[in-house]
Amino acid sequence: MSNISEDEWRDTMTKIFEKLEVHQFRKMKELLNKSGYDSPTKVTTKFKMELPKNLIQTFGAEESIRLVNKAMKEIPRNDAGVQDLLRPFMDKLKKQEEGRDTSSQPKTDPDGAEKPEQNQGASSGPAHSPQKMFKSDVTKTIRDLKAGEHLGQKVLTVKVVHKSDLYENQTRTKFYFHLGVADETDAIKVVVFGSERFPDIKKDHFYTIRYAVMEHKEKVLKIAEITRMSETGPFEVPRNVVLEAEKLIFSPVYSIRDIQSLGDKKEVSVEGTVKEIGVIKSMEMRAKPEKRDKQAFELEDGTGSIIVDLWGEDTKHLSGISNGDVVLVNNLKTNLFNNRVSLNSTNSTRITKVQSALVQSVNITILGISKVDLISAELEVQINGQVKTLEVSCPLLAEGLGLRLEDDFRAKLLEKVPFPAEAQIQGNKIKQLKAAA
Repeated sequence: MSNISEDEWRDTMTKIFEKLEVHQFRKMKELLNKSGYDSPTKVTTKFKMELPKNLIQTFGAEESIRLVNKAMKEIPRNDAGVQDLLRPFMDKLKKQEEGRDTSSQPKTDPDGAEKPEQNQGASSGPAHSPQKMFKSDVTKTIRDLKAGEHLGQKVLTVKVVHKSDLYENQTRTKFYFHLGVADETDAIKVVVFGSERFPDIKKDHFYTIRYAVMEHKEKVLKIAEITRMSETGPFEVPRNVVLEAEKLIFSPVYSIRDIQSLGDKKEVSVEGTVKEIGVIKSMEMRAKPEKRDKQAFELEDGTGSIIVDLWGEDTKHLSGISNGDVVLVNNLKTNLFNNRVSLNSTNSTRITKVQSALVQSVNITILGISKVDLISAELEVQINGQVKTLEVSCPLLAEGLGLRLEDDFRAKLLEKVPFPAEAQIQGNKIKQLKAAA
C-alpha cells in the first residue's frame, strides 16, 4: 500500500504551482499536454485551483509526483523554494519503489519474465484471462473507465480489434492514430499520440496499459508519452464486444436523408451508389494562400443524393471506383452552405467498394470527345435519353470505330461522330464496343 498521502501531496502541489510565474505555468501546462493531460487553451483561476486535484485523479499520486518533478526540471525550477517542497515526496516515492524491488518483487524466470503464482493442487488446463490473473485491486476494466473512474497506475488489459492508419496533425501533436480496443466488459476508442508506437501495436494482439488518460466527456482513452504498454497473452472477448470495437474508429453510418438534417460539421459515414464522378480541380483556399486539389462525386442511397468533396491526397481514394459502384465512405464531415448540406473528406476518410457496378449491354450514340490520347479517351455519349461521360481505352475505341491509332487519331474520331454503337458498360467505363448493326 502507498505511504503517500494524497491530501498532503495535493496541498504541496498547490504551493508549488503558486510559486510559478505566468510563463513558467504555461510551460508546465504544455509539458502536461505532452503527457496526455488535456489542458484548456486559456489558463483560468479555476483551472489553477483544480489542477492538483485533477492530476491526482487522472494519474494517481505516484505518477503525478513524477510528472511534476519532471516539469520542474524542464521549466526549470530547481531552486530551494520549489525543491524543498518536492523532495520529501520524491524520497517517499524512492523508498516505496525500493520496497517493491525486494519484499514485493514478483517471481521471475531466468530470463526475467514475471511468473504468475499458481495455486497448489490446481489442475492444468487452458490459461486464464490475464485480467483474472491479476489481483482485483490493481486492475481496471473498460466498463470502470466509462463509469467515470480514472486509470492512473492501475492495469487495463485489452485486445486491439481495429487500428487506423497513421495521421498527421499540424497542431499540437504531429502524428496520431486510433485504436478500437475491447476487454471482457466493453469496448472503447483509443487515440495514440506520436508515431513511435505505431509499428509495435498490432491488430488482434493483447496489451496491458497504465497511465493512460480517460477523457470522460468524449469516452476516449488517450495514450501519450507517459503511458506504459506491454504485450500480454490472449483472452476471450465476447463477440458482441468485438463487433462494437470494430465500429469505434469510424463515424456512424447515416442515410443521406438523415445527413441532410444534421447541420454543420457533424462526423458521419455513408453507404450508397456512385452516381457521377467529377474531374480533379485545383482550388484557391480562403484560409491559406495556397491551392488544393478537389474532386467531387455524387452518391445516392434510395433516400436521396448528396455531393462528397475529396480534398488533397484524399482524391486518391477514388482510384478503382466507377459510376455504379456501391461504396462505404467512412469519416466525413457535413458542410452546410446556403441551406444545402454536402460532405467533406477528413484526414481519416476511407472509401471501401462494397459491390462493383453491374455490366450492362446498351445502345449508345457517341456525341463528342472530352479528352483523348493513345491510351484512353473520355466520350460524351447518349444513353436512354441521357448524356453521360464514359471512359474507354483507345485501342478498344479504334477497333470499334474501324480506325487505326495514328497521330491524327482525334481528327479521325471527330469525322465519325455522332456515331451509334452497341456497348457493354460497367459504371462509367466501356468494356466492349462495336458499330451498331
